Amino acid sequence: MRVGAIALAMLAMTVPAAAETVQLYAAGSLKTALTEVAKAFETKTGNKVETKYGASGVLRKEITDGAKADIFASANMEHPQALNDDGTSGPVVLFARNKLCALVKPGLDVTTENLLARMLDDKVKLATSTPRADPAGDYALESFTKAEALKPGAQERLERKARKLTGGKDSAVAPAGRAVYGWHVDEGRADLFITYCTNALEARKQYPAQQVVDLPEALSVGADYGLTVIDGAPVAAQEFVEFILSAEGQKILVSHGFAPGQI
Repeated sequence: MRVGAIALAMLAMTVPAAAETVQLYAAGSLKTALTEVAKAFETKTGNKVETKYGASGVLRKEITDGAKADIFASANMEHPQALNDDGTSGPVVLFARNKLCALVKPGLDVTTENLLARMLDDKVKLATSTPRADPAGDYALESFTKAEALKPGAQERLERKARKLTGGKDSAVAPAGRAVYGWHVDEGRADLFITYCTNALEARKQYPAQQVVDLPEALSVGADYGLTVIDGAPVAAQEFVEFILSAEGQKILVSHGFAPGQI
């Protein structure tokens, strides 16, 4: 009897823990990169990652309103910090960095040097994401503020003319499999779209004739990406965060154009 009990105990020690499902809410700009990270994590651990991607501000509100999320990965630090501040989640971790670029329609003469002049040109349709709902829009506004120091009056003109085409609740949705920024440019709704460099590079893969132009240093804006684990999340959620922060996870993010969270 005693031997049997010992055998059962030893057997129990060798049985792997049941696989868990992690609910990930993440910024849309992370979709391609985190999809690959999640697949690698699933292969390595046997756990499953279910995802919802969208504008960070919109996702944060959904979580605040009771949506079932285990991890929130945002395109800024502010939204996850707000969840931590109100007791909804744990500490916020910087896990990736990005910056702004201009995605430009084919044939339009745009360089880093003349970018501001093109942005201000009344004949050029300028677009951004929706501020407050999507951090990409907030970062664009920050760039417009910097433009004011170079050309008085530029900030107000840019804010007035910029079309908010993505990131809002009522924003048009691109056809399945299409990069939304490249799609808007291809459809003629924007001639010059200020967005993350990772988004611009992804769009160019689908629309090779579109141009990706770096912002001049005076207008450059960096984007820090933060994540947080929601209270009550399964153990696998913290394990997935650790995988994202691991050398393997960071290597995948870098391969998609992000800079490492910790430099």
